[in-house]
Amino acid sequence: MSRQVIVTPPNPNWPQQFESEAELLNDALGPSCRSIHHIGSTSIPAIHAKPIIDVLVEMSTLKDIEERTPQMSALGYEALGEFGLPRRRYFRKTDPNGTRTHQVHTYAQHDPEVQRHLAFRDFMRAHPRIACQYSDLKCRLALAHPWDMEAYMDGKHDFIQEMERRALAWLTQD
Repeated sequence: MSRQVIVTPPNPNWPQQFESEAELLNDALGPSCRSIHHIGSTSIPAIHAKPIIDVLVEMSTLKDIEERTPQMSALGYEALGEFGLPRRRYFRKTDPNGTRTHQVHTYAQHDPEVQRHLAFRDFMRAHPRIACQYSDLKCRLALAHPWDMEAYMDGKHDFIQEMERRALAWLTQD
């Protein structure tokens, strides 16, 4: 059985939760850490989201993040390697009850996936009406598939793909 799909109303504490975690990550990852970004739905104001803070980290190289896995483990993160996405190193953190609280998506600096993630976030922030449509879709899917994370994710796929395409075009039009 899949884990429960929980989508909550916007939480004004999400940006601060990101900032607190980013400080810990920056200290743990050392000088090879080039930047730390808040991504995912909790980074988009006023939308419903799974209450998990998504973090995107750019490191000088993937080897640098692999060498810092013990420091990530010391922060409570589980290292899962690429976890289905080439060139990514994925870490997740759960609280003592087993609830996921943070996900860290790590890429080498200048990887195209970084731009894709940031373009989507920035596009949604700049277009609140579209962000609201995304929020509504997520709520409908969570209601329709409360115990089927794969169906929830599949239901968002086409919308996300279209918004990523539009976000990258929007990014290059300036």
